[in-house]
Amino acid sequence: MKKTVLAIAAATLAVTCAVSMTACSSGSPVKVLKDIELTEEEYAFAISKDNDTLLTQVNGYLTEWKNDGSLDKLINSYFDGTATFSYSNKTSAPQDGDFVVATNAYFPPFESYDDNSHFVGVDIEIAYNIAQKLNKNLYVKDMDFDGIIPDVQKGTSAIGMAGMTVTDTRLEQVNFANGYYTSAQVITVLESDTTFDNCKTAEDVENILKSKDSSYIIGTQAGTTGYMYSYGDEDFEYDGFTNLTTKAYNTGALAMKDLANGKINAVILDKQPSILIAASINK
Repeated sequence: MKKTVLAIAAATLAVTCAVSMTACSSGSPVKVLKDIELTEEEYAFAISKDNDTLLTQVNGYLTEWKNDGSLDKLINSYFDGTATFSYSNKTSAPQDGDFVVATNAYFPPFESYDDNSHFVGVDIEIAYNIAQKLNKNLYVKDMDFDGIIPDVQKGTSAIGMAGMTVTDTRLEQVNFANGYYTSAQVITVLESDTTFDNCKTAEDVENILKSKDSSYIIGTQAGTTGYMYSYGDEDFEYDGFTNLTTKAYNTGALAMKDLANGKINAVILDKQPSILIAASINK
């Protein structure tokens, strides 16, 4: 798999209850099957089709930061625990001339809240750097993931930054800047669950999922690749698992909480957020 970052540290970050906003619970510990990548996709930033100037500018900044190594350094800092950047909006609502970013801030390490209710994450720091380049004030607008592309389409936000995967359908709605990170979907189950212990490949996991019935519930975050993978989606070319039940949540943290509390059987979510949210549950 192509990696945008130079290296991903083996150690995971502990995410506080304030960050995951309901991930922490008194339920059972969970385990992420992080070595079995079910999918591969590239993250990119969404920009209105009416804003070619911004698209060109953002692509130029990303190229500059990739070439000088600062982009890899920034991303890696959120995986090895050395990141220190946080951001709080300067006003309660966006002002004329602000660089307005639409996101869903429950997706660590790309966007989330710290224990001071400040925005943190890979996308937030990149957004701040872009705003600095544009000589604009950054305003971060937190919303449901499904609302991000419509908000960018309307021009209410200049850019959508939310660990977003490029698809043909989304490309009909917005433009995307150059990709900046390659991700994968993984499955998380209770630590005591041995169902997938002998699996070595994505096909092994999929064969087991195909054997389940509707009483088996997979939690996902609404509108994300994990949901498309489990439920099925022609645009993503995922057949899905029509035999079982796919349940959509507003955040991956809520899905993980229900898993820990025994309300669902598994969660399918992006790899790094899965690792971080699981760490907060298992503390």
